[in-house]
Amino acid sequence: MNTTAVAKLLGVSSSTIQRWVKQLDLHMQRNDLGHYSFTEDDIKLLAGIKEQVQNGVLLQEVTVTVQRPRKGTVKGQLENKDTEKLLSKVSYLESRLEEKADNVVSYQLLQHRREIEELQNEVMSLTDRIEALEASQIHTDQHHAPEKKLVFEQSTLLKRPKKRKLISSLFGF
Repeated sequence: MNTTAVAKLLGVSSSTIQRWVKQLDLHMQRNDLGHYSFTEDDIKLLAGIKEQVQNGVLLQEVTVTVQRPRKGTVKGQLENKDTEKLLSKVSYLESRLEEKADNVVSYQLLQHRREIEELQNEVMSLTDRIEALEASQIHTDQHHAPEKKLVFEQSTLLKRPKKRKLISSLFGF
């Protein structure tokens, strides 16, 4: 039986079955695709684990009553040359896919590097513009400084005392 069928039989999820097998280091048989293949004894073992977990036993403290070590995985024999060709083609395509992924990542890194350089150039340009504006502001302040003092002094002389409004005087504003 496969993982999904056993999970339905026991009333748990497939991921729970997989987690039990991994965390309890159960040696379960696997098929050609690497999926678990459970026997009747395996199902009884998993049912016992489920019962212990339902009784409040932590998964780390679950005792496995019957565990017989198994060797390797179940693999089909490659009797057919077409199967061998297919496997070599899949291997070739996987290597090409990895190569393509590496190329895409390299391109993206180069693109990001260009964008960062453009942003750095923009920051430098803005810094230069700010410095130029500050220099021109200082130059402008030096030429107009006496006039501003005169204006300031005149405005203080002509300043009238403000009349407080009735509401603000009541509330102390």
